[in-house]
Amino acid sequence: MRPRSAMPSHGTGPHLSLAWPLWLGYALLVVYASLYPFEGWRDQGVAPWAFLAAPWPRYWTAFDVVSNLVGYLPLGWLTTVALGRSGAARLAWWGGVVAPTLLALGLEAAQTYLPRRVPSQADVVLNAAGALLGATLAAWLLRERWLMPWVQFRRDWQRPGAQAAWALLLLWPAAVLAPTPVPFGTGHFGPAVQAALGDLLQDTLWQGWLPPPADATASPLGEAVLVALALAVPLLLGYASVRRRWQRAVWAAALGVVALALGTLTAALALGPAHASAWLTAPVRLGLALAAALAVLALPLGGRVAALGCVLMATALLVQLNRVAEPAYLVEWLRPWRDARYVHLHGLLRWWGWAWPVLAAWVAARLALLPAPSTYNRQP
Repeated sequence: MRPRSAMPSHGTGPHLSLAWPLWLGYALLVVYASLYPFEGWRDQGVAPWAFLAAPWPRYWTAFDVVSNLVGYLPLGWLTTVALGRSGAARLAWWGGVVAPTLLALGLEAAQTYLPRRVPSQADVVLNAAGALLGATLAAWLLRERWLMPWVQFRRDWQRPGAQAAWALLLLWPAAVLAPTPVPFGTGHFGPAVQAALGDLLQDTLWQGWLPPPADATASPLGEAVLVALALAVPLLLGYASVRRRWQRAVWAAALGVVALALGTLTAALALGPAHASAWLTAPVRLGLALAAALAVLALPLGGRVAALGCVLMATALLVQLNRVAEPAYLVEWLRPWRDARYVHLHGLLRWWGWAWPVLAAWVAARLALLPAPSTYNRQP
């Protein structure tokens, strides 16, 4: 039975929910997982909706059932929360069920044109069931006001218009999991772009116009500066998106703890638990110290200045990091990711790591351009 309301009738008015940018990010993840690898598209002479009338699969695996069911549960949950917290309470549950189901239908239809994918109506049914479970859970949580502590936390901490910034910061750990030339070095897409352009312009008049690939690794001081820049971007984005100075101090401490944990985890995955601290070289420690000094010095900055500083740091990171060649040891760090079980996950994390600082600069620029709120405690 459909819940009578996805949101209590009383409370504050509608506003842009943090669930929207998280929903967009998760929807892109679902699209990636459903259509990757994006190659070999061709018309196979089969209507894209023909799978709906095909026989049901004869063989099922527990992995297929669980992944298709659980994979769409967060999508149903996020859709319902996003609609419910944005003033569309009456449509929230329906949207949480229907929108993910339509997405599943569209992706299964698109798989008709991919030779390495097999569309199945069973997948759509499981996806819809997962969305139904997620939407129902979210509607119940909203109706019973279980999400109010999070809502109150956002009111107290989040600056107006900072929803996208918070979503990016929540997803920053995923951006730094894939090994890069320097720890936390998001945005190192230069070699991939150059290789793609080389293939595109091969045997053309413009082939010689491409600059030579970077062949020098970062110096110890350069590596320290890159580590500091890489941490300065989420640091200043967080400073620009919270209300008070003491909240900035809490964010800086939390970022430091998360960064140390992620660096240790990445090294442990690549080299084994016995070498989990191998990433803490002298240049990296200097970079961490520089980032800590910046965290203290930037505490008094205004929100607009912090946002502009984030844009500046992200730009400097992208320019300097993409001048650095991949060090020889990176091959060893990437070895665990080449396992067939993780190659798709690594591809996704790598793409997200490339995009993260670009998105951070864009979001920070938008924060810097926002007009000042009329009252300090304006509803976020």
